[in-house]
This record gives sequence, C-alpha cells and structure tokens, in this order.
Amino acid sequence: MQIEVLVVPDCPHQQLAEERLRQALDAVGLAASSFTTRVVGDQAEAERSGFTGSPTILIDGRDPFAEPGAPPSLACRLYRTPSGMAGVPEVGRLQEALRAAADTGGGV
Repeated sequence: MQIEVLVVPDCPHQQLAEERLRQALDAVGLAASSFTTRVVGDQAEAERSGFTGSPTILIDGRDPFAEPGAPPSLACRLYRTPSGMAGVPEVGRLQEALRAAADTGGGV
C-alpha cells in the first residue's frame, strides 16, 4: 500500500494529519507500513496530483475523502466530521479508508 500526505508549504495541519495517520495505521494492524509527505508547491502540481487542499491523504494514489467537484487548490482543506468541519480527518475515518484499500487489494 502506498500512502502519501500532500501538504502546502508550512501547512498548519501537517503534523496532526501525520499523527492521526500513524494512529490509524497502528490500529488496523499496519504498524509496519510507512507513508511519505510531499509538499505541493504550485497549481500545476496540485492539478497533476489531484490535490484539493492541505492536507490531502492519498492511498494508492486515491483520495478517500474526495469531495465530488472539488477543484485542485493550494488552500487549506476542511473535512466533515460529526462535530463539524476540521482541518484533518478523524482517526476512525482514516481507519475505514485504510481497511477499504486493504480489502480491495491495496493491502500489505
């Protein structure tokens, strides 16, 4: 499974996104899995990467939290959570996304 965290330079949510992703990986039995973090520096790269805001988490090149019609953007990203909008997805939602990717053949 290839996992990437895409961020804009100096993203205020980068550290929390990485921490939650690590927690989710550990919780679903993928503690040995790693991920990379990549800085998206311009609009052209955002368009090539399917980057709709910072942070974006890609699992096997797919954004499990993609909002239909969201344009590529170098802005901060917001995620829907039960308690309102947040700058990063919840650990439980990350766990669901990781399990789904593993179930479709993207697992370790």
